[in-house]
Amino acid sequence: MFRNLLPSLLVLTLAVGGSVLWMQNRGSSEVELADLDALAAVVDVQATDVVEVIEMTLGDEAAPVTIIEYASFTCPHCASYHTDVYSKLKADYLEAGKVRFVMRDVYFDRLGLWAAMLARCGGPEKFFGVSDLIYKKQREWTKGSDGEVVQNLLKLGRLAGMADDQMNACLQDSAKAQALVNTYQKNAEADEISSTPSFVINGKKYSNMTYADFKDVIDGLIAE
Repeated sequence: MFRNLLPSLLVLTLAVGGSVLWMQNRGSSEVELADLDALAAVVDVQATDVVEVIEMTLGDEAAPVTIIEYASFTCPHCASYHTDVYSKLKADYLEAGKVRFVMRDVYFDRLGLWAAMLARCGGPEKFFGVSDLIYKKQREWTKGSDGEVVQNLLKLGRLAGMADDQMNACLQDSAKAQALVNTYQKNAEADEISSTPSFVINGKKYSNMTYADFKDVIDGLIAE
């Protein structure tokens, strides 16, 4: 069973301005973080035009098979996929130059958005390593209040070698948050994504599969 994306974020009518406040480690100043409900209610074309949203990819650009994954950092099924299936795909196909892998975020909630902003904080070089940590520790970092969740995410970022000032700046980047939400909405609508994890393999959409099923699809495409 997959986590349903409906009702779509595109039709949320929750009020703008409900951003969550949390306390920094040092001092008592309050920092405003992106509120997904508010961002989803506003399509800010300028944010997407001005702020670049980098496509996160692994593998050979010339590989015969391209897999696009749509996943949320707060989706338990996505975490299971990354633990049980993705690691095998990476070892057997990505590292062999047979598959190009693209990871696209889906945002169910502000926690998932914050996790995505943190994962992208170190750029493409750190993204997949940080993503692995976020999925492996999903049950741990999602516990507690919003402030505790943010602190849990910062701990994961430190494990990946990121500094607090760097991560704070990323989490407070409202223009990037808006651009991420806009890009997600555009991609999910174009590929008709309604659940996570979902996959687009060489242009055809698939729901979650076992490793054996992925292998059959990939091997079939390579043999064509």
